[in-house]
Amino acid sequence: MTETTAKVAESTDPSPRAPEPARHPRRLRGRAPQASPASSRRPPGLLEPSFSGVGLVVGAFLISVSLEPSLLPRVPVVQGLASGVSFMVGYGAGAGAHAVWNYLQVPNLRGRARRIVAWSLLAVIWVSLSLSVWRWVGWQNGQRRAFGMDDLNPTAWPIVIGTGVAVAAALLLLARALRALFRWADGVAARYLPPRLAVALATAGMLVLLWLLVSGLLVRGLFLVANEAFSVRDTHDKAGTTLVTSTLRSGGADSLVEWDELGRQGRSFVSAGASAEQLEAYDGQPAIEPIRVYVGLRSAPTLEERAQLVLEELVRTGAFDRQVLVLATTTGTGFIDANAADSLEFLYHGDTAIAGLQYSYLPSWLSLLADQEAVADASLAVFDAVHDYWADLPASSRPELYLYGLSLGSAGVESILTSPDILNEPIDGALMTGPTFLNLLHNQLERSRDDGSPAWLPVVGEGRTIRFTGEDDALAQPKGVWGDTRVVYLQHGSDPVVFFSPVTFYREPEWLQGDARAPDVSPKMRWFPFITGWQTLLDMPASGSVPEGYGHMYTASANLQAWVGITRPADWTDEDTAQLGAYLDARRAEQRTLLEQLGQ
Repeated sequence: MTETTAKVAESTDPSPRAPEPARHPRRLRGRAPQASPASSRRPPGLLEPSFSGVGLVVGAFLISVSLEPSLLPRVPVVQGLASGVSFMVGYGAGAGAHAVWNYLQVPNLRGRARRIVAWSLLAVIWVSLSLSVWRWVGWQNGQRRAFGMDDLNPTAWPIVIGTGVAVAAALLLLARALRALFRWADGVAARYLPPRLAVALATAGMLVLLWLLVSGLLVRGLFLVANEAFSVRDTHDKAGTTLVTSTLRSGGADSLVEWDELGRQGRSFVSAGASAEQLEAYDGQPAIEPIRVYVGLRSAPTLEERAQLVLEELVRTGAFDRQVLVLATTTGTGFIDANAADSLEFLYHGDTAIAGLQYSYLPSWLSLLADQEAVADASLAVFDAVHDYWADLPASSRPELYLYGLSLGSAGVESILTSPDILNEPIDGALMTGPTFLNLLHNQLERSRDDGSPAWLPVVGEGRTIRFTGEDDALAQPKGVWGDTRVVYLQHGSDPVVFFSPVTFYREPEWLQGDARAPDVSPKMRWFPFITGWQTLLDMPASGSVPEGYGHMYTASANLQAWVGITRPADWTDEDTAQLGAYLDARRAEQRTLLEQLGQ
């Protein structure tokens, strides 16, 4: 290390002279123990501008790694967050390793050898960091163009640097505060206990306290505060929501559910969708108004009562007289993707009924952590109520029954598919779009896929029951005969909600290995321990802000292809699918433009 670097070192080098034999003073009641030579220097205070030279070098290297390509184009704030955390991981590892080195009294380099090594390391880090900064703009713009997005704005770098510095500073202050807390606990224990026992008990006690704080009070408090905050937002309508009067929509005329109780997403769902006239305008064939049933969290005090309301609304609207009935498990806030609903309604000229139930106020990225049990309970409650009624109807006259779920909703569908109630009267099929990394069935299927099929597009059991597809229709690829009950997973290779896994922090995922990666995953993306897992984790909140067809955004045409494969409409051709898919995508683009103008 150089003289300049030595000034920012947090720990001192051992004396060049032979160390004196370690002394172990007797601990007296009420008196703190004397420090050993290797740890005699007081660590820097909370706001003291003193840093570890080794930590800075390792941290700078991890900054360069954090600029490597990820699944999605990264907005500057997210990149700053990734780089700030990566720097502090490297800084902590380097400073900690150097502290252990000094504690063990291993000799450090000195004189000319020290200067040569220090300057060599700094040169390597500087070159690596400069190349990473230059490449970051290249891969970002390349991936943005592939996704149909604009190039980076010149103001990106100030945002990246500012966010990174702020995040690193906050984490450094937190780390120093925790270190001070640990040292205080050790000092208290050292007054009454032998040195090693005092350190062990103080460390164990503080770790338990921190774990309880983070996993208990902090997490629960976050969820409670977030739930209250988003429950207020749930009372406000999305842009484009209009009051419904149709008897075929919940919240309309004769509905058992009040309009104001549907929630933000529920009101949007029942007021959207094509009318019979709009359905007829597409191809001139006769159509009827689709049925849309929805029950919000405020519609009834208990889950069982809300599930019963779903059934009563389906009976009231005549849903069991339609050709197709879909039970949709919503995402956290109660969202049902319009691309999935519209594509099915156009496919069957409105002879459909779709029902959903809200189980949370939290947005998907929070609901994914907080509502795993809630989504399973809600899915099973609605399914049990509706399935029991449906199973008692004559098989020749009842509607075909399908399940649908997007994101966390797909986990709810999986809870139904693995329940014993489905065995006596099997459903006709299910569509699960953008399944989360927490979906147990999805993960099991991916691990047990047939040899030769990639992780991002598995083939399981030759596709006899379950098939995987993406933006490009792959449902015809498996060689097996598809049975009567058809299950489809629709997923993008660039969707971090699907492919994030804690394993990615310490092991290269299969979807990145060799040539087995999806076409929408950057060929420049490489795996690094910890960094890739952290980057993919940060990609998740942004996965819904990319254009449709990438990340967690699934197009109407992709949903249509999946529904065609699952439901097998009569006298339907591939040309019909292509034509309707193009029409639905264009219609969706017009709707999005209108919503942007309305302030959505």
